[in-house]
Amino acid sequence: MGELVKYIAQSLVDFPQQVVVSERVDGDEIIIELKVAPEDMGKVIGKHGKIARAIRCVTKAAASKLDKHVNVEIL
Repeated sequence: MGELVKYIAQSLVDFPQQVVVSERVDGDEIIIELKVAPEDMGKVIGKHGKIARAIRCVTKAAASKLDKHVNVEIL
């Protein structure tokens, strides 16, 4: 799941080398933390949060195949 988020984020930002994704499992929930350069924060969030919502939607669809719940936090 973390690799999916990292691939999407690196495709969006100007500084892909500064994308850091950490993943931890808490029971049946996967928590993914995404960190990007401060200059790229707006590109990952998008207008009114549309890009962030799309990233969360894609990860939830992928997690549903694994019967897991996923939470993407953008830091």
